[in-house]
Amino acid sequence: MRWLNVDQDDTPSELEYYQSALLELGGDTPSWYGLIDGNLGYVYSNIKVIIDGFTKPSEEDVNAKITELKNAYASAQYKRQRTTSYPSIQEQLDMQYWDKVNGTTTWQDAIAKVKTDIPKE
Repeated sequence: MRWLNVDQDDTPSELEYYQSALLELGGDTPSWYGLIDGNLGYVYSNIKVIIDGFTKPSEEDVNAKITELKNAYASAQYKRQRTTSYPSIQEQLDMQYWDKVNGTTTWQDAIAKVKTDIPKE
């Protein structure tokens, strides 16, 4: 399960990346961890397992997961940009209606322009 919302507009903080990595590494047991000292924050040495039988992932695994999450967020940039560039649903439905009535392609042209202006990378 992906805990980090890659479609959010605000860039996630390092804390959000770290927490999401720990949650994802927990698999079916997302609440497997706790902090040894709340004042030290989310550093590997301050993470403890709070569920019997769960093995703490290695620091390398945690860092690899953080990198994976950062890459996932970066690769979704085009989706975030397109979301704000598309006409509203109401406008799109109106375009589709008038395209049907007039035999035009206004809606297709508007969507194609956004896709052309903001390509997938």
